[in-house]
Amino acid sequence: MGTMLTTISRVVDLLDPMLNQIDNMDIAEARQRVLSGDPSAVRAIDGSFALVAVDGITVRIARSLDRPVRYFLAKRHEGPALYVADRVDTLHRALEQDGLAAQFHPSYTRMIPAHYVVELSLVGCPDPDPTYTRFFTPERNALPADVDDIGARYIGALAREIRKWLSGIDTRKPAQAPIGVAFSGGIDSGAVFLVTYHTMLQLGVSPARLKAFVLNLGGGPDVEQARSFLASLDLSIFLEEIDAAVDDLDVAEVLRVIEDYKTLDVECAAMGLRLCRGIRERYPEWRYLVDGDGGDENLKDYPLEPGGELTIRSVVDNMMLYQEGWGVGRIKHSLTYSGGLSRSYIRTYAPARHYGFDGFSPKGFRSRR
Repeated sequence: MGTMLTTISRVVDLLDPMLNQIDNMDIAEARQRVLSGDPSAVRAIDGSFALVAVDGITVRIARSLDRPVRYFLAKRHEGPALYVADRVDTLHRALEQDGLAAQFHPSYTRMIPAHYVVELSLVGCPDPDPTYTRFFTPERNALPADVDDIGARYIGALAREIRKWLSGIDTRKPAQAPIGVAFSGGIDSGAVFLVTYHTMLQLGVSPARLKAFVLNLGGGPDVEQARSFLASLDLSIFLEEIDAAVDDLDVAEVLRVIEDYKTLDVECAAMGLRLCRGIRERYPEWRYLVDGDGGDENLKDYPLEPGGELTIRSVVDNMMLYQEGWGVGRIKHSLTYSGGLSRSYIRTYAPARHYGFDGFSPKGFRSRR
């Protein structure tokens, strides 16, 4: 009778723990909640998080919408090895260091979809499919049919998230750090700027710490809109233009940074990357940036193109279409890229991280009220 081979699984967690900003519990409790796999327990985690929890051969991973998480499952003689990171190139470098790069291909990586606890069993080849347990399901028709009431709740939720973020900043070093808004003068960045300004005044925080940064590529529509928006409110003193040229935009660099190819996301990231570069060149120590990313997704504010794959039925029947794409278990759902804002949030996350900023998108957070 042969000797039974004992497999030894390995989990390599390459996520930055300093990015977890949880408001209502410590990291240990949040990780224990993820480990439990209980969706109601994970839903109660309030804040920004990306957590890996391990119990023997069982690994559970969950994240908030603003934190991209990818993984790669490698084969070893001793047993499987799971690598978890926020980027594909980080996974590749780790596999190279461990002599496993020959197994790597970008299409073999998987993205953890937002709003799910993903469970993997490290039992070796053949690897079983992960299981997905949804921990956030919005309730349909939960609000009164009153646009003013819905708007007040929406901006109220935005204000609560910004207040928590601002309060958290002043508990860290450096104290009294400046606050930047990635600004275009549109409804999303405009609302974020105004609520941030209002909340700073409520908290007794000096608004002199606040700037609205707009990218100026030579007098385009965004910079004119930004000037007009703030001038109409007598707040032009907060506007700071970052001058650049169209020739500064490097598509190859954008693709390397965001590790994606969708046209809209590449265009958005190209502007964001150049804005972040300009701020960093002007202010080497600047750390905190807030933006309005997620506003279009929340309000389903995208046109339906004639003959396109999206129809009004697609939008109405899938409440989380713009947050999650087609959704887990659907034939068009991408395992490598996830979908919706769950996928495309990398367009703002990656440029900010690339230039050393702590980015914040309050419109991408779930309100717990």
